[in-house]
Amino acid sequence: MKLYKQDPFGNALFLKKFLIRVLGIISHQRYQGFNKLNIEGSEILRDLPETGVLFVSNHQTYFADVAAMLHVFNAALSGRDDSIKNIGYIWQPKLNIYYVAALETMKSGILPKIFAYTGSISIERTWRSKGKEINRQVKMSDVSNIGKALNDGWVITFPQGTTKPFRPIRRGTAHLIKNYKPIVIPIVIDGFRRAYDKKGLQLKKRGVLQSMVIKKPLEFDYENESVASIIEKLEYAIEQHRSFLKVIPAEEYVQQERELDKKRRFWDVY
Repeated sequence: MKLYKQDPFGNALFLKKFLIRVLGIISHQRYQGFNKLNIEGSEILRDLPETGVLFVSNHQTYFADVAAMLHVFNAALSGRDDSIKNIGYIWQPKLNIYYVAALETMKSGILPKIFAYTGSISIERTWRSKGKEINRQVKMSDVSNIGKALNDGWVITFPQGTTKPFRPIRRGTAHLIKNYKPIVIPIVIDGFRRAYDKKGLQLKKRGVLQSMVIKKPLEFDYENESVASIIEKLEYAIEQHRSFLKVIPAEEYVQQERELDKKRRFWDVY
């Protein structure tokens, strides 16, 4: 008999709750203090089932994006509409929220290892390792771990697999959707890249208005819809389709456009 409750990955829930409380208190001022977070659509979260929900989002920093989502999710479930004021919501956080992250990132220091305990599904990237491009097989244990997390609760993933904007969606995300048939909620974030460094740990600028828009569930024909169709829907939903470059200031993303014109790989990876 176990002396304490655990999540499906063997993490003690009492310790997980303690870490989420502490990290939530420490990080709150990043979104409701020297910087502000504008939220839209948080009421959608309260209508979702307890399990089987996949959140897909664009990605701007390693850790600040996820931390903000955990604040917004828990605040919304505590009855707050588009607000994270009054951090009392963090006292009883939802403990079955998980997020997909690169194993290499989550093992890169003491802080990432602590963050990992709060809900990371750490996977081995198949396209990049130690700053170099690679091409290796998907670990089926990584795939099954994502499925295990979906069966237990909510999962956050960043399907582009990078913090660089307008990169292609990884095909593995579409396969996850077809195989596990989750409710898919798109999220669009902005301002995090301007406010923090790439890791999302160090503050670069104060007074930045960050934003998070939570959209209604996407509709898929899980059995018959093609991987390409799912990918295209995801690109539009998280506003990372190349057509969005037309409405974004050219000077801000000119370098990214040049990079996108280079040879890109579309491996069937997670």
